[in-house]
Formats: sequence, structure tokens, C-alpha cells
Amino acid sequence: MEYRRLGASGVRVSEVGLGSWLTYGVGVEADRARECVARAYELGVNFFDTADVYGRGAAEEVMGEALAGYPRSSYVLATKVYFPVGDGPNDRGLSRKHIMESCHASLRRLRTDYLDLYQCHRFDDETPLEETLRALDDLVRQGKVHYVGVSEWTAGQIGDALVLADDLGLDRLVSNQPEYSILRRRIEAEVLPLSAREGVGQVVWSPLAQGVLTGKYRRGQAPPPDSRAASRKMGPFVGRFLTDEVLDAVERLRVVADEAGLSMAQLALAWVLRGDTVASAIVGASRPEQLEDNCAAAGRRLDDEVLAAVDKAVAGVLEP
Repeated sequence: MEYRRLGASGVRVSEVGLGSWLTYGVGVEADRARECVARAYELGVNFFDTADVYGRGAAEEVMGEALAGYPRSSYVLATKVYFPVGDGPNDRGLSRKHIMESCHASLRRLRTDYLDLYQCHRFDDETPLEETLRALDDLVRQGKVHYVGVSEWTAGQIGDALVLADDLGLDRLVSNQPEYSILRRRIEAEVLPLSAREGVGQVVWSPLAQGVLTGKYRRGQAPPPDSRAASRKMGPFVGRFLTDEVLDAVERLRVVADEAGLSMAQLALAWVLRGDTVASAIVGASRPEQLEDNCAAAGRRLDDEVLAAVDKAVAGVLEP
């Protein structure tokens, strides 16, 4: 495993991180989840990401239990706040009330005294940005949060938050968690240039496009029975990639991966980790052996010829 600085901060995160969306506490049994966390840790993964909304707290509970046996200083733990976690009018959003209450609830579920990274899961149009940033800053000053970040914010929203934090002397955003993969590149136009200028690191989700870039789905064939696409709950997240055109492009990527001596997952992760714009690529795993394949992408660098072949393979199917 190799490690990168998270934005302009001093903390270092593993190039491959382990997430828990649609897996732990939801679709994967607790024993299997613990096995995956243990294998990830053995392979050098130190960045573990979750959110309070995943399974309405279940993912945090599973992750907290799985990590409880390891020294707290040896891993970087991230979670998020914004989406509804209850039925009350204040059980959502980025108000001071919800941020404070959600942080304390996450700490209890994760069995820890502090969060390394606390992220605003989406932008809240109904709460003043200053209220949100002051609440996050208070958590940092209280020692309950070390760093703050966001997920799926636009370049304009990130820029406004950075300017306001500087003007008010508040803790700055150090990270952004966007969707990013060979097939999904919309952050390249505005978010990445702004982030590079301002020292905001990327910890990207779905770098394997919901598993499509592993090559497990083939045109004209039914999805594997244990795959996300075969699940009634998870299928819709994968379905947007399962067009004939995309699956044909994935077959072309299979040739590129073979010629580069990589598995398809390794090619997809190495592509996301090219350059220094991404600090960590967050993967999901329902089996420990998946992590062995994914973590082998750490430290792999693609040459210009391979990068050009990737672009040629997916030309015409990139999502906006």
C-alpha cells in the first residue's frame, strides 16, 4: 500500500480506501464485513469511510465494531452528515442542531472519541453556509473532529465555503468526496482545478462504476446472482451503466487491461489514481479476496500509451 496526503493537510490516507455504502449493515452480513475490514487493514488500508445514513446507522455500527480491536491512531475514520436519519423535521440537513446531534450519534455507533474526517454529504440550500461552517469548526475545536470535508458539492459551493472560512477564521475544508471513474468524469471541468488550487483532496467513490469496470457484467448475459445488479435494492444504482454501449466499451477496456498486465479493477483504480488529484479511491467489498485484487492497484502507474488506450475504449459513452 502507498499513502497520499489528504489535500493540503498533513494526514496521509491509503491510496485504496474501504467504504460501506450498500454493503455493511445493509447487504453484507456482519461476520463477512468484519472479515473484509480485517483483510483491508492487513493489506495496509488505513482509510475507512462510512455515513450515518447508510442503513440508518447500521453501517457505522458494523464499522465501529470491526475496527474496535485496532489501535485508534493507526487508521483514518471518516463519516458523513446530511441525509435523513429519522422522521423529525430536524433529523436532516446541515443545521447546527443536526450536525451536533448527528456527530455525537456517529461517535457512539463508531465506538470512538473522535472522527478523523467529518463530511457534509450534500449541500444544504436551506441552512446558511456560515451556520454549517461554524458548527463544523466548533467540533474541530472541541477535539471531536480532526478535519472537515464535503461530498458531491459543486465547485461554486466548495469555493464559497473556502472563502467564507478564510474570512471568518474557521477551519478549512480539506477534502471532497465525488463520484469519479473512467466512465464518470464530470468533476474534471471545474471541481478538480479548483481543488488543486485550494488544497482540497479528493476521496472518490464508485471508482469501479458500481462494479461495472471489473468486467463482471457481460452484454447479453444475466448479472451474476450475487452481484449488485441482481439485487432489487441495489440494482438501480448499477443499471445506469448497463447499456449495450457501455458494456461494449468495458470489453474494449478488458483488452487494455490484459495488455497492461492488470486486472480490470486494477486498471480502473490505477486510472483514478493517476497523477496527484485523488488521495484515495474508495472501494466496497463483500468478500476479502476482492480487496486483495483492488489493493494491488496501489502504486501502479499507467503510462501515456495505456491512458490513451483507455480514452479510446470509452469514447462516446462517458456520462456527463
